[in-house]
Amino acid sequence: MPTRRHLVAATASAVLAPLFVVSVAGPASTAVAADGPLASSIAVSWQRTAIRTIYAEQGLAPPAGGLYLAFTSMAVHDAAVDAQRNGTHAAAAAVATAAHDVLRHYFPTSGTALDRDLAASLAKVPNGKKEASGTQVGAAAAAAMIASRVGDGRNDASIVYAKTPALGIWQPPPSGMALPWLGFVDPVVDIAPVVLDGPDPITSAAFAQDHEEVRMLGSNALTPPLTNRTAEQTAVARFFSANPVPVYRDAVCTLLENEPMGLLPTTRFFARVDAAMAMSFIAAWRLKYDVGYWRPFQAIAAAGVDANPGTQPHPVLWEPLVPNPAYSDYPSGHAQATSAFAQVLRETLGDDTALVLKSGGVERSYSTLTALEHDAFHARIWGGLHFRDAMDDGYYLGHTTADRVMKVVR
Repeated sequence: MPTRRHLVAATASAVLAPLFVVSVAGPASTAVAADGPLASSIAVSWQRTAIRTIYAEQGLAPPAGGLYLAFTSMAVHDAAVDAQRNGTHAAAAAVATAAHDVLRHYFPTSGTALDRDLAASLAKVPNGKKEASGTQVGAAAAAAMIASRVGDGRNDASIVYAKTPALGIWQPPPSGMALPWLGFVDPVVDIAPVVLDGPDPITSAAFAQDHEEVRMLGSNALTPPLTNRTAEQTAVARFFSANPVPVYRDAVCTLLENEPMGLLPTTRFFARVDAAMAMSFIAAWRLKYDVGYWRPFQAIAAAGVDANPGTQPHPVLWEPLVPNPAYSDYPSGHAQATSAFAQVLRETLGDDTALVLKSGGVERSYSTLTALEHDAFHARIWGGLHFRDAMDDGYYLGHTTADRVMKVVR
């Protein structure tokens, strides 16, 4: 796992100002008999449904989808905390209804499939007062979440990235920056902002070191002398080039299906993961917008004119192994998805939690979360997308955000 950490000198003091607070369910000490397999299995099933709806059916980008995962998981956890007082049948109906109602509100074109999924979940719950009370609780939790997000800044078309071209400044493709509004969205929980020290100055020795690393390990060349990357590093870079959110969610859902941990621990875990990811994405995108640090392909092309004697020009046109996304380098968005997820899972089940990840028809098994983070971290360098500093600070942002979220999402 990377060790370099940065905590001083703010780059954007407005990042994650607490403009909006979502009430969070209280401690789970009041739990009664809702930890049976029915409610927890339904909760996990709706996590798979959320991933299918948001990413497979709606095709949202990972960070934008992360917002809707947070809305869903937090509403489900609120419903579970409230309904579990009436037992497992009420809780099962509540979590299914809450997830359904949030997803159906935001994605009506997936409504038929979501209605079918809800009917399948409720068919497992005996008819009666418990089911009726649970559906009422779930509907109320969803309605409260939906109402709380009205006017929260999502999809604000007035926010457009534009910076004067200069050395060190990222310039977008003709289509513009993807999701420029994301850094201005209201937070999903009220936590203190995480302060980073910003990217390395382009005349610094640290930048030159990162520049040379990605130049020699991240190009689309597959053989020396244009690359020093090994075949295994290439495989890792390509594996982690997929959307990491559904990859990680599938792995942890499989784990919890095989080793259930009860309703409230399950809903709390997902609420924490998704709130941490959403908050990390919001912070990262504000920095991408405010700082606008160039990506390796732009920096390597300018190695002869960047006034840094430590940067080396590439002998041919340099392109990354993995295609560039339409947003700037600092900090890494992939780092947010990985580090926030891993930190919550680490604090929940331990670092030695084994996961099997599936991406593009390939499986990779990890016996520790540290090992998973190591590969995901380096994949973005080996893929040519990020400087090491963007990954270091991205992991610090995700880990610290997760720690703070876990203190308030109970």
